[in-house]
Amino acid sequence: MNTLNLPIRFVIFFLLAIFWTIGSAVGQSRIIFSGGTVIDGSGGRRYEADIAVVGERIDMVGEIGTGPQDRIISVAGLIVAPGFIDLHNHSSQGILGEPAAASQVSQGITTLLLGPDGGSPFPTGHYLQRMEETPSAVNRGLMVGHGTVRSLIMGEDYKRHASAPEIEAMIALVKVGMDQGAFGLSSGLEYDPGFYSSTEELVALARISATAGGIYMSHIRDEEEGFVAALEEAVEIGRRAGVRVQISHLKLGNTNVWGRTEEALGILHKANAQGIDVQADAYPYDAWASGLSILVPSRKFDDPEEIRAGFKRVGGPEKVLITRYRHQPEFEFKTVAEISAQTKLSPEQLFIQMMENGGAGVVCQSMSQDDVHAFYRDPLVMVSSDGGIDSRHPRKAGTFPRVLGRFARDDGILSLEQAVHKMTRQPASRVGLSDRGLVAADQAADLVVFDPAAVIDRSTFQEPDLLPEGIRIVMVNGVIVWQDGKPSGETPGRVLRRRD
Repeated sequence: MNTLNLPIRFVIFFLLAIFWTIGSAVGQSRIIFSGGTVIDGSGGRRYEADIAVVGERIDMVGEIGTGPQDRIISVAGLIVAPGFIDLHNHSSQGILGEPAAASQVSQGITTLLLGPDGGSPFPTGHYLQRMEETPSAVNRGLMVGHGTVRSLIMGEDYKRHASAPEIEAMIALVKVGMDQGAFGLSSGLEYDPGFYSSTEELVALARISATAGGIYMSHIRDEEEGFVAALEEAVEIGRRAGVRVQISHLKLGNTNVWGRTEEALGILHKANAQGIDVQADAYPYDAWASGLSILVPSRKFDDPEEIRAGFKRVGGPEKVLITRYRHQPEFEFKTVAEISAQTKLSPEQLFIQMMENGGAGVVCQSMSQDDVHAFYRDPLVMVSSDGGIDSRHPRKAGTFPRVLGRFARDDGILSLEQAVHKMTRQPASRVGLSDRGLVAADQAADLVVFDPAAVIDRSTFQEPDLLPEGIRIVMVNGVIVWQDGKPSGETPGRVLRRRD
């Protein structure tokens, strides 16, 4: 063998490989967003640039020359940002029946994290496989629900602390979910069956998520008078489990605790100063949505005094809107005060009757808008909807445009750059989506084009399905899914799994 030929052969092979790669790239058509203003998700200042997309990824950002094969989309006067990532979304069932997800993509959402508040489809792998067989316009990831695994192990006998063998059995289920690609463990401690769990149980399960590189996301035990102890428990779980903690929909939920945002945020900042990674998300509304039972945290649902006190804490029965009541649908989208006047039943009698008939979904306007603004100003708090395709709260279709149009543009609560960061890179980093949440070369081509002067939410408490205005184009994995005020019909969304 002539050894002198080896380097020559290597060089020839190397050059051929380069030429083949260049030829392939040149042969691929590009989509170029031309003349827009980029807010790249990093939190840095906006800048003028073109963006070239090749296949599923961003190829170039800057001044880009064009060729005859390129598809040029002029976005002059518009903002181009990364696709919005909703870390707290309740579309796990709705997305299977409505793959176009119009209420989600119309507000710029390109990625949903499903299974919050302790409730998730299970087994994780089976559900993720089902999603892969049901294409969607958006990317989807999943959490493992603590309440779900607790129910699977404890059944109807859940109104107590779990035994050591039961916790071990739950650990095994959480491990399976994490191994199958879940992004972490979620808990809903204000609801059954999580309400009855011990801190030790939660630490044991959160530790499994931490070991796999996941997070612990919690709807804490109390968002009203007991919020301090509830936040401190979440911090303690983070400390003992060595897990990153995400406080879901941070709020001060009734009139008795209005104005205590500094106290709540102080707990988060103190934890971070001690090396415990705790952040939060919030939705931009002064009303929460849940079940009627939440009004009576003592669970004495037949006690008129407890019920009366519950109504008083939230500002009265006129603040409680019934959004779902299967027993009498004609009561939906009326307040308890209105139904009380119509039926001649007292609010307390009405509450008892509704609970006996299976309960009801409610939206309760008992929060302070000033408190919501204060949370949004804090760098530890990001944007999430707590909505979804089947939601009956305006956050279903309005969350992200509301932050852009009202909080950033109209009210000056935060800059547009800060708002976009809280919707993109910050949540992406929270769950380890390293290739999403930025406008940069080699990132996934999830992009939103919006008009900064026109973007606004339109959904209301009476009409939660009204879609927003001002979101011009939404792209998911290099394919346009929303344009000209309607879905494109394309379903390029991917099922996302946690990466070790």
